[in-house]
Amino acid sequence: MNFFERQEQARRQSGRLVILFGLAVLAIVAAVNLVFFIAVGGLPEEGSPGNLLGGMLVVSVVTVAIIGLASMHRISSLAGGGAAVALQMGGTPVPEDTTDLHYRRLRNVVEEIAIASGVPVPQLYVLEQEAGINAFAAGYAPGDAAVAVTRGALDKLNRDELQGVIAHEFSHVLNGDMRLNIRLMGLLFGILVLAVIGRKVLLHARGGSRDGVPIILLALAVMLVGYAGLFFGRLIKAGVSRQREFLADASAVQFTRQTKGLAGALKKIGGLHEGSRLASGDTEEVAHMLFGDGIGYSSLFATHPPLMERIQALEPSFRPEALVEQSARWQMHPPSGLDEDAALGLGARTPPPLPGDRAELQVTPPAVVAQVGAPKANDYERAGALVNALPETLRRAAHERDEVPALLFGLLMAPAGKVRERQQFELSSRLDERVVRQALDYADRLADLPRILCLPLAAMAMPSLRRRPRAELEQFMDACYVLTHADGQVSLFEYSLGRLMHGHVKHVLDPAGTSRPSTHRLADNSAAAIEVMAVLAQAGHDDTAAAMRAYLAGLARVFPRLNAPYRPPADPLRALDDALPKLDAVEPMGKELLLEGLVAAVSHDGRICVAEAELLRAICATLRCPLPPMLEV
Repeated sequence: MNFFERQEQARRQSGRLVILFGLAVLAIVAAVNLVFFIAVGGLPEEGSPGNLLGGMLVVSVVTVAIIGLASMHRISSLAGGGAAVALQMGGTPVPEDTTDLHYRRLRNVVEEIAIASGVPVPQLYVLEQEAGINAFAAGYAPGDAAVAVTRGALDKLNRDELQGVIAHEFSHVLNGDMRLNIRLMGLLFGILVLAVIGRKVLLHARGGSRDGVPIILLALAVMLVGYAGLFFGRLIKAGVSRQREFLADASAVQFTRQTKGLAGALKKIGGLHEGSRLASGDTEEVAHMLFGDGIGYSSLFATHPPLMERIQALEPSFRPEALVEQSARWQMHPPSGLDEDAALGLGARTPPPLPGDRAELQVTPPAVVAQVGAPKANDYERAGALVNALPETLRRAAHERDEVPALLFGLLMAPAGKVRERQQFELSSRLDERVVRQALDYADRLADLPRILCLPLAAMAMPSLRRRPRAELEQFMDACYVLTHADGQVSLFEYSLGRLMHGHVKHVLDPAGTSRPSTHRLADNSAAAIEVMAVLAQAGHDDTAAAMRAYLAGLARVFPRLNAPYRPPADPLRALDDALPKLDAVEPMGKELLLEGLVAAVSHDGRICVAEAELLRAICATLRCPLPPMLEV
């Protein structure tokens, strides 16, 4: 199952979730009406039953309204995306410039996996009060994702094990599970709200006069109905999440190319007293999002496969007796992740060589499509090489909140000359002079930086940028626009970097609104697809005849029966800006076919350079089809 098939599966599961939610609401309405029927004494002995039916109709409407309003309220409270969920769970943000060894190790692992996956570096949180080993990823889309880990995971897992857990969480990001999980949180809160109302009324009515007895009985009945709804809710959670946990484990192993890390984390959950349990009272809501079972559900309601099944899926020869022996050793000598790293020598590896600015790759459409949302171990190694190749000064700047805007401006500034002077003038008219001086300094430092390192550096800087207030983000994007257009033309690199940054900022300003489900048919957006193919064919080939052949090759893959002559747009980049939002709305399997055509168009001459690969990656990011930092040959 590839990325697009997993996305399609998540989309279908969202539809099934709505159906299951509707059935649960119907069951609750029926139960509430039964309570009402009993409370009024059943069918009237004389007269019309119209009053009874009218009362039941009112009860039904009120019940549905309460559930619906509660669900909408809960979903709106999560409009801030993954950060909102992490903060509500008591998460502590991990500073980008942290010097804490546990935090730095976590940030390094997450940055490398994010760069290798081709997705934005998520915001990081630690549940400091939780001694169990657990983690979760939350958000509407990769652009607003947050990853939270417990203090127990930081303290007890070595780097390989932490990498396995984070890779598991990233698979949820890539597989489209996060939006499904947030919707599940909102809908299940609506189902549970009747139990909450009943319990509150019961607490306030207790100790009152006899006249309050009917109210107490009604509240008790409503509470029982609400908990019956909770029963259905837990069944829904179990049905939606259990199989996706197996898929996430398998994806994590594919990514890291070793089962030892993920299996080791699961063994520590099974062998340590704290396990994966969370002490927070809010665990019920996020149980389906966690790496391990945070509550201790029975098998009927389990949101995760049995722990031993997960371990044996990774290591078939592992036996439960070995876990008992390991547990006894850990009771005497509790594990320390940092100490294990030092003993095992983890973190030291020889990075593979990086391509130069003039390097050209020979790629095929199927190979590139296979890379989308499916990073492999060599992608992780390459990401580590990219990060390690960055000068320490630039790496540090990417993690410092006050340095990040100037660093990103520096990436967009031209070499010394008239264009640089115009850029300096435009910045000075908008920003503090200190920021302008910083930007000029970074532009000089970045002048000799290999092109392949620029986008990873920008990706590392995004978490710090996203923490800035809305007004500053809008001012930042305005400044980026004038820097890019200072010379009256936009290079492929400027466009690629600008589009990636624009996507990041949009997700910050409106997480829920920028990650709507993709449901449109590709055939209904053929004009936009043709426009983008023409732009890529033109960008990837030196002469018009070669570009036309490339365009026709891409067209034949996507629309084999369509007769559409090659007409490259007069303003290619504006054409991309107009076409890409329409194509982002195309359903997953249509995007797979579209991407094959785009790759065929840009690489028809048998080669693709770094700038063309960056443009393709920026387009794929806009379409929510993340590509690793280097394309497979």
